[in-house]
Amino acid sequence: MAGIGVRFVQKVSATRAFARVAPHVIPALDRAVHRLTRGKVLLSAQMLPGVILASTGARSGLARRTPLACMPEEDGRSWILVGSNFGRTGHPAWTHNLLARPDASINWKGRDIPVTARLLAGEERAAAWKALLAFWPPYATYQARVEREIRVFRLLRK
Repeated sequence: MAGIGVRFVQKVSATRAFARVAPHVIPALDRAVHRLTRGKVLLSAQMLPGVILASTGARSGLARRTPLACMPEEDGRSWILVGSNFGRTGHPAWTHNLLARPDASINWKGRDIPVTARLLAGEERAAAWKALLAFWPPYATYQARVEREIRVFRLLRK
């Protein structure tokens, strides 16, 4: 995406209106397009890299599939996920699922990859957060909007 397009998308994604509408629209579109293209296309990945997280419900034990933006790490064996919930007050459900059951899988570029999730804390979280803000500046707006500390996970390929 050209520089001006990226800045526009970042500005729009940091608005409260986007936070109200996006959680209802973007995941549904992502799931539908991902399914229709047999895992080849993830619409939101046109803005940011993305995965489909396959996790197990913390309470229900049911399989859950959630399209999420991610920050792939340079080692090619790990990804950072941010529980920003578009700057909404509560933690997203998928973060509860990973805390309860960290063994999961992701669909990354059409391939299913088994992973283990780990919630980052302390200096490790601070370093990841700094990298995330350079990667996608609207995360700072999301954090400023909520009192909770946004959860940051590292997914490691098994």
